[in-house]
Amino acid sequence: MDKAMELECKNNKSLEKFEVNENFLKISEQIKKEMQGKTLDEAIEFLVGKVDASDFYSKRLRTVCYSIGMMNRIIDEGDADKMVKISEALQVRGIEVLGESIAARPKVKAVLIAGPSSSGKTTFSKKLSVTLGKNGVSSKCISIDDYYIDRELTPKDDNGEYDYESIYAINIDLFQQHLTQIFAGEEVELPRYDFVQGKSVKSGNMLKLEPHTVLILEGIHALNPLLTGVIPDANFYRIYISGLTVAKADDGTYFPTTDNRLIRRMVRDAQFRGTSALDTLQRWPSVRRGENKWVVPFQENADVNFCTAFQYELGLLKNAAIPLLDSVPQDVPEYAEAQRLKWVLLHFHPMPVDLLPSHSLLREFLGGSAFKY
Repeated sequence: MDKAMELECKNNKSLEKFEVNENFLKISEQIKKEMQGKTLDEAIEFLVGKVDASDFYSKRLRTVCYSIGMMNRIIDEGDADKMVKISEALQVRGIEVLGESIAARPKVKAVLIAGPSSSGKTTFSKKLSVTLGKNGVSSKCISIDDYYIDRELTPKDDNGEYDYESIYAINIDLFQQHLTQIFAGEEVELPRYDFVQGKSVKSGNMLKLEPHTVLILEGIHALNPLLTGVIPDANFYRIYISGLTVAKADDGTYFPTTDNRLIRRMVRDAQFRGTSALDTLQRWPSVRRGENKWVVPFQENADVNFCTAFQYELGLLKNAAIPLLDSVPQDVPEYAEAQRLKWVLLHFHPMPVDLLPSHSLLREFLGGSAFKY
């Protein structure tokens, strides 16, 4: 892992720096010194607890930066379990720090969680709900995805494809109506979006916000002012999450920062949304265009940025992803991209999925999560 590595990325408004979080390296180096009289889990908990709170998130967009060769050597040496435990503990602690910050702001009525496709918004929101509870704040979660309009009513992009990333794919009027009613103490029936049918359906899920309860709203448009309307800013705490990685191979090759999100989405949608790998690859260019238009420009509205990526996740996803990529026919334009992604995955040594705890954010994509979706 290159400690000094810094990359720059332009967005619509400013120049952002991606920084390496060195906490994983520090804990890996210190852990043997702390093992006397402690189990591995106890040593990790002790060292993670010593990390400064400001290291877990920032106003600037961050990424996970790593050497594939170093990570593969960790796996080959039998230390994959330790790597997963350290990384998971760091992420859990980061979310705990955020929960403590939100709990200290009594004016906050809702936490807005935005981020691009497959950044892990749903599991992040559920984990944040747990940590808020530990701080004496109850919470209710709403997925903005459930406010999608019916598929045939969805606006189309310049290529004539359904633009699911458009803010106007959301029933804005209904969302604002519900938000106003909820904040006024009224009870509403939340919608549910059936991704297989492409329809908004009744859920039977009634929601009333009790006193001293925070609403958690997650979705790609959560930071877009068009969605929240005229509700005062002081009522919101805004979080932008990303899954950016910078992966460097031993030959100096860098892999695209969004490959892990694409593969996350492919594996998840094949399992839970009835979507083939070909469908995912065909949609991805439109998804990326939509993100650049509707999601990325609003990241600067966030109070904090939080990175959800793990350096080892492609090693966990590859066993599920490669058969999906092999299913892409040779006679379609997306075949070349499928082969490129397969080539990327083959750089990663496989890891057994059972190394992941049931509360891991990656379980949202691989299955076996302790959370209900």
